[in-house]
Amino acid sequence: MQRIGLNGMGYAVLGSVLFAFGLNVFITPLSLYNGGFMGISQLIRTFLLQVFHLSFGQTDIAGIIYLLINLPLIYLAWTMGKNFFVRSIITILIQTAALTLIPIPIHPVIEDYLTACIIGGIIAGTGSGLILRGGSSGGGQDILGLYFTKKFHSFSVGKMSLIINILVYGICLAMFNIEIVIYSLIYGVVYSIACDRVHIQNINMSVIIFTKKEGIPQAIMQQTGRGVTNWDGAGAYTNEHSSVLFVVISKHEVATIKRIVKEIDPNAFMVFNEGCSVSGNFIKRLDP
Repeated sequence: MQRIGLNGMGYAVLGSVLFAFGLNVFITPLSLYNGGFMGISQLIRTFLLQVFHLSFGQTDIAGIIYLLINLPLIYLAWTMGKNFFVRSIITILIQTAALTLIPIPIHPVIEDYLTACIIGGIIAGTGSGLILRGGSSGGGQDILGLYFTKKFHSFSVGKMSLIINILVYGICLAMFNIEIVIYSLIYGVVYSIACDRVHIQNINMSVIIFTKKEGIPQAIMQQTGRGVTNWDGAGAYTNEHSSVLFVVISKHEVATIKRIVKEIDPNAFMVFNEGCSVSGNFIKRLDP
Protein backbone atom coordinates (compact mmCIF):
# COMPACT_ATOMS: atom_id res chain seq x y z
CA MET A 1 0.00 0.00 0.00
CA GLN A 2 2.85 2.36 0.74
CA ARG A 3 4.37 1.77 -2.67
CA ILE A 4 1.08 2.55 -4.40
CA GLY A 5 0.66 5.74 -2.36
CA LEU A 6 4.13 6.97 -3.28
CA ASN A 7 3.51 6.20 -6.95
CA GLY A 8 0.23 8.08 -6.73
CA MET A 9 1.89 11.22 -5.37
CA GLY A 10 4.62 10.87 -7.99
CA TYR A 11 1.93 10.95 -10.68
CA ALA A 12 0.34 13.95 -8.96
CA VAL A 13 3.57 15.97 -8.80
CA LEU A 14 4.57 15.17 -12.39
CA GLY A 15 1.04 15.80 -13.65
CA SER A 16 0.80 19.16 -11.86
CA VAL A 17 4.05 20.38 -13.38
CA LEU A 18 3.08 19.16 -16.87
CA PHE A 19 -0.31 20.86 -16.66
CA ALA A 20 1.21 24.17 -15.55
CA PHE A 21 3.97 23.90 -18.19
CA GLY A 22 1.53 23.23 -21.03
CA LEU A 23 -0.73 26.07 -19.98
CA ASN A 24 1.87 28.72 -19.09
CA VAL A 25 4.30 28.07 -21.95
CA PHE A 26 1.99 27.36 -24.90
CA ILE A 27 -1.52 28.69 -24.14
CA THR A 28 -1.32 31.78 -21.92
CA PRO A 29 1.26 33.65 -24.11
CA LEU A 30 -1.30 33.59 -26.95
CA SER A 31 -3.99 35.03 -24.63
CA LEU A 32 -5.99 31.81 -24.92
CA TYR A 33 -8.03 30.38 -22.08
CA ASN A 34 -8.09 27.04 -20.34
CA GLY A 35 -11.46 25.46 -19.72
CA GLY A 36 -13.01 24.56 -16.39
CA PHE A 37 -12.24 26.26 -13.12
CA MET A 38 -8.79 27.28 -14.32
CA GLY A 39 -10.45 29.17 -17.15
CA ILE A 40 -12.74 30.87 -14.63
CA SER A 41 -9.62 31.85 -12.66
CA GLN A 42 -8.03 33.30 -15.80
CA LEU A 43 -11.17 35.31 -16.55
CA ILE A 44 -11.18 36.71 -13.00
CA ARG A 45 -7.49 37.62 -13.41
CA THR A 46 -8.19 39.39 -16.69
CA PHE A 47 -11.12 41.23 -15.08
CA LEU A 48 -8.90 42.45 -12.23
CA LEU A 49 -6.21 43.61 -14.65
CA GLN A 50 -8.41 45.32 -17.21
CA VAL A 51 -11.25 46.72 -15.09
CA PHE A 52 -9.49 47.56 -11.80
CA HIS A 53 -6.07 48.05 -13.47
CA LEU A 54 -4.32 46.07 -10.76
CA SER A 55 -0.68 45.18 -11.36
CA PHE A 56 0.95 41.95 -10.19
CA GLY A 57 4.24 42.30 -12.04
CA GLN A 58 5.39 39.20 -13.87
CA THR A 59 3.40 36.91 -11.55
CA ASP A 60 0.31 35.27 -12.99
CA ILE A 61 -2.20 35.23 -10.12
CA ALA A 62 -4.58 32.86 -11.94
CA GLY A 63 -3.09 29.94 -9.99
CA ILE A 64 -3.72 31.67 -6.66
CA ILE A 65 -7.30 32.50 -7.68
CA TYR A 66 -7.71 28.86 -8.70
CA LEU A 67 -6.65 27.79 -5.20
CA LEU A 68 -9.19 30.12 -3.58
CA ILE A 69 -12.20 29.06 -5.65
CA ASN A 70 -11.35 25.39 -5.00
CA LEU A 71 -11.90 25.73 -1.26
CA PRO A 72 -15.68 25.02 -1.39
CA LEU A 73 -15.03 21.86 -3.43
CA ILE A 74 -12.75 20.36 -0.80
CA TYR A 75 -15.84 19.00 0.97
CA LEU A 76 -16.69 16.87 -2.06
CA ALA A 77 -13.17 15.46 -2.00
CA TRP A 78 -13.66 14.54 1.66
CA THR A 79 -16.84 12.59 0.85
CA MET A 80 -14.87 10.54 -1.70
CA GLY A 81 -12.35 9.23 0.82
CA LYS A 82 -9.68 10.44 3.22
CA ASN A 83 -6.73 9.46 0.99
CA PHE A 84 -8.26 11.20 -2.02
CA PHE A 85 -8.96 14.26 0.15
CA VAL A 86 -5.37 14.53 1.42
CA ARG A 87 -3.82 13.88 -1.98
CA SER A 88 -6.12 16.42 -3.63
CA ILE A 89 -5.13 19.16 -1.18
CA ILE A 90 -1.43 18.44 -1.74
CA THR A 91 -1.92 18.33 -5.51
CA ILE A 92 -3.84 21.62 -5.59
CA LEU A 93 -1.05 23.30 -3.61
CA ILE A 94 1.64 21.88 -5.92
CA GLN A 95 -0.35 22.90 -8.99
CA THR A 96 -0.84 26.42 -7.62
CA ALA A 97 2.90 26.72 -6.98
CA ALA A 98 3.75 25.43 -10.46
CA LEU A 99 1.28 27.77 -12.15
CA THR A 100 2.70 30.71 -10.19
CA LEU A 101 6.41 29.88 -10.54
CA ILE A 102 6.70 28.59 -14.11
CA PRO A 103 7.41 31.78 -16.10
CA ILE A 104 5.12 32.80 -18.94
CA PRO A 105 7.16 33.73 -22.04
CA ILE A 106 6.81 37.35 -23.14
CA HIS A 107 6.72 36.17 -26.74
CA PRO A 108 4.92 32.93 -27.71
CA VAL A 109 7.17 29.90 -28.05
CA ILE A 110 4.96 28.73 -30.92
CA GLU A 111 3.22 31.54 -32.78
CA ASP A 112 0.92 29.31 -34.84
CA TYR A 113 -2.30 29.10 -32.83
CA LEU A 114 -3.40 25.65 -34.01
CA THR A 115 -0.01 24.03 -33.34
CA ALA A 116 0.21 25.65 -29.91
CA CYS A 117 -3.32 24.45 -29.04
CA ILE A 118 -2.51 20.87 -30.00
CA ILE A 119 0.86 20.70 -28.22
CA GLY A 120 -0.36 22.61 -25.16
CA GLY A 121 -3.53 20.52 -25.00
CA ILE A 122 -1.62 17.24 -25.16
CA ILE A 123 0.86 18.30 -22.46
CA ALA A 124 -1.71 19.86 -20.09
CA GLY A 125 -4.26 17.08 -20.67
CA THR A 126 -1.63 14.41 -20.05
CA GLY A 127 -0.72 16.19 -16.83
CA SER A 128 -4.32 16.19 -15.60
CA GLY A 129 -4.69 12.55 -16.62
CA LEU A 130 -1.60 11.59 -14.62
CA ILE A 131 -2.99 13.39 -11.57
CA LEU A 132 -6.24 11.40 -11.81
CA ARG A 133 -4.33 8.19 -12.57
CA GLY A 134 -2.50 8.63 -9.28
CA GLY A 135 -5.80 8.74 -7.38
CA SER A 136 -5.71 12.47 -6.80
CA SER A 137 -7.22 15.53 -8.45
CA GLY A 138 -6.15 19.01 -9.37
CA GLY A 139 -9.41 20.37 -8.00
CA GLY A 140 -12.18 22.12 -9.88
CA GLN A 141 -13.78 20.04 -12.61
CA ASP A 142 -11.54 17.08 -11.67
CA ILE A 143 -13.30 16.68 -8.32
CA LEU A 144 -16.73 17.27 -9.87
CA GLY A 145 -15.93 14.89 -12.72
CA LEU A 146 -14.81 12.09 -10.40
CA TYR A 147 -17.82 12.65 -8.15
CA PHE A 148 -20.32 12.35 -11.01
CA THR A 149 -18.38 9.51 -12.67
CA LYS A 150 -18.88 7.44 -9.53
CA LYS A 151 -22.61 8.14 -9.71
CA PHE A 152 -23.18 7.80 -13.47
CA HIS A 153 -21.50 5.02 -15.47
CA SER A 154 -21.48 6.94 -18.75
CA PHE A 155 -19.77 9.98 -17.25
CA SER A 156 -16.07 10.92 -17.36
CA VAL A 157 -13.83 13.73 -16.16
CA GLY A 158 -13.29 14.81 -19.75
CA LYS A 159 -17.04 15.16 -20.27
CA MET A 160 -17.32 17.29 -17.13
CA SER A 161 -14.56 19.53 -18.49
CA LEU A 162 -16.45 20.00 -21.75
CA ILE A 163 -19.67 20.89 -19.91
CA ILE A 164 -17.99 23.57 -17.80
CA ASN A 165 -16.14 24.80 -20.88
CA ILE A 166 -19.45 25.79 -22.45
CA LEU A 167 -19.89 28.33 -19.65
CA VAL A 168 -16.28 29.53 -19.72
CA TYR A 169 -16.06 29.94 -23.49
CA GLY A 170 -19.51 31.53 -23.60
CA ILE A 171 -18.14 34.27 -21.35
CA CYS A 172 -15.01 34.48 -23.53
CA LEU A 173 -17.23 34.97 -26.58
CA ALA A 174 -18.90 37.94 -24.91
CA MET A 175 -15.57 39.49 -23.84
CA PHE A 176 -13.15 38.70 -26.69
CA ASN A 177 -13.11 38.12 -30.43
CA ILE A 178 -14.30 34.88 -31.98
CA GLU A 179 -10.76 33.76 -32.88
CA ILE A 180 -9.74 33.57 -29.22
CA VAL A 181 -12.82 31.46 -28.44
CA ILE A 182 -12.34 29.07 -31.38
CA TYR A 183 -8.70 28.32 -30.59
CA SER A 184 -9.43 28.04 -26.88
CA LEU A 185 -12.13 25.48 -27.75
CA ILE A 186 -9.68 23.52 -29.90
CA TYR A 187 -7.24 23.46 -27.00
CA GLY A 188 -10.04 22.38 -24.65
CA VAL A 189 -11.06 19.44 -26.85
CA VAL A 190 -7.47 18.21 -27.24
CA TYR A 191 -6.97 18.61 -23.48
CA SER A 192 -10.10 16.57 -22.67
CA ILE A 193 -9.18 13.74 -25.04
CA ALA A 194 -5.62 13.52 -23.69
CA CYS A 195 -6.89 13.56 -20.09
CA ASP A 196 -9.37 10.72 -20.65
CA ARG A 197 -6.80 8.57 -22.50
CA VAL A 198 -4.20 8.85 -19.72
CA HIS A 199 -6.77 8.37 -16.94
CA ILE A 200 -6.92 4.62 -17.62
CA GLN A 201 -9.13 3.87 -14.58
CA ASN A 202 -11.87 5.54 -16.61
CA ILE A 203 -11.49 3.19 -19.63
CA ASN A 204 -13.61 0.02 -19.56
CA MET A 205 -12.24 -3.26 -20.90
CA SER A 206 -13.93 -6.59 -21.53
CA VAL A 207 -11.80 -9.70 -21.16
CA ILE A 208 -12.45 -13.19 -22.54
CA ILE A 209 -10.27 -15.96 -21.12
CA PHE A 210 -9.95 -19.49 -22.53
CA THR A 211 -8.41 -21.97 -20.09
CA LYS A 212 -8.33 -25.67 -19.22
CA LYS A 213 -7.32 -25.04 -15.59
CA GLU A 214 -9.61 -24.63 -12.57
CA GLY A 215 -9.54 -21.78 -10.04
CA ILE A 216 -9.16 -18.70 -12.24
CA PRO A 217 -12.70 -17.31 -11.63
CA GLN A 218 -12.30 -17.64 -7.86
CA ALA A 219 -8.87 -15.95 -7.95
CA ILE A 220 -10.17 -13.03 -10.04
CA MET A 221 -13.17 -12.48 -7.76
CA GLN A 222 -11.07 -12.71 -4.57
CA GLN A 223 -8.23 -10.46 -5.73
CA THR A 224 -10.15 -7.87 -7.77
CA GLY A 225 -13.74 -8.09 -6.57
CA ARG A 226 -14.93 -8.30 -10.17
CA GLY A 227 -17.68 -10.72 -11.19
CA VAL A 228 -16.86 -13.49 -13.66
CA THR A 229 -19.19 -15.33 -16.07
CA ASN A 230 -18.21 -18.90 -16.94
CA TRP A 231 -19.19 -21.02 -19.97
CA ASP A 232 -18.23 -24.53 -21.03
CA GLY A 233 -16.53 -24.60 -24.39
CA ALA A 234 -14.70 -26.94 -26.73
CA GLY A 235 -11.99 -26.37 -29.32
CA ALA A 236 -13.37 -26.73 -32.87
CA TYR A 237 -10.16 -28.43 -34.07
CA THR A 238 -9.22 -30.58 -31.05
CA ASN A 239 -12.70 -30.90 -29.54
CA GLU A 240 -11.00 -30.59 -26.14
CA HIS A 241 -13.00 -29.11 -23.27
CA SER A 242 -12.12 -25.62 -22.04
CA SER A 243 -13.65 -22.96 -19.83
CA VAL A 244 -14.61 -19.61 -21.34
CA LEU A 245 -14.51 -16.75 -18.81
CA PHE A 246 -15.82 -13.23 -19.28
CA VAL A 247 -15.08 -10.26 -17.02
CA VAL A 248 -15.34 -6.46 -17.34
CA ILE A 249 -12.56 -4.40 -15.75
CA SER A 250 -10.91 -1.01 -16.03
CA LYS A 251 -7.78 -0.64 -18.13
CA HIS A 252 -5.88 -0.03 -14.91
CA GLU A 253 -6.64 -3.64 -13.86
CA VAL A 254 -5.30 -5.33 -17.02
CA ALA A 255 -1.89 -6.12 -15.52
CA THR A 256 -3.56 -7.63 -12.44
CA ILE A 257 -5.80 -9.89 -14.54
CA LYS A 258 -2.84 -11.04 -16.66
CA ARG A 259 -0.84 -11.86 -13.53
CA ILE A 260 -3.67 -13.83 -11.92
CA VAL A 261 -4.36 -15.88 -15.05
CA LYS A 262 -0.70 -16.58 -15.87
CA GLU A 263 0.01 -17.77 -12.31
CA ILE A 264 -2.68 -20.45 -12.65
CA ASP A 265 -2.50 -21.23 -16.37
CA PRO A 266 0.52 -19.95 -18.33
CA ASN A 267 -1.05 -21.33 -21.52
CA ALA A 268 -4.35 -19.49 -21.16
CA PHE A 269 -5.58 -17.48 -24.16
CA MET A 270 -6.90 -13.98 -23.41
CA VAL A 271 -8.72 -11.41 -25.53
CA PHE A 272 -8.93 -7.77 -24.38
CA ASN A 273 -11.44 -5.34 -25.87
CA GLU A 274 -10.95 -1.67 -24.96
CA GLY A 275 -13.65 0.97 -24.64
CA CYS A 276 -16.68 -1.26 -24.18
CA SER A 277 -19.95 0.32 -23.05
CA VAL A 278 -21.35 -1.09 -19.80
CA SER A 279 -24.90 -0.93 -18.48
CA GLY A 280 -25.85 -2.49 -15.17
CA ASN A 281 -24.06 -3.31 -11.94
CA PHE A 282 -20.50 -2.28 -12.79
CA ILE A 283 -18.49 -0.17 -10.36
CA LYS A 284 -16.00 2.35 -11.70
CA ARG A 285 -12.97 2.34 -9.43
CA LEU A 286 -11.17 5.60 -9.91
CA ASP A 287 -8.58 5.17 -7.16
CA PRO A 288 -5.10 3.87 -8.09
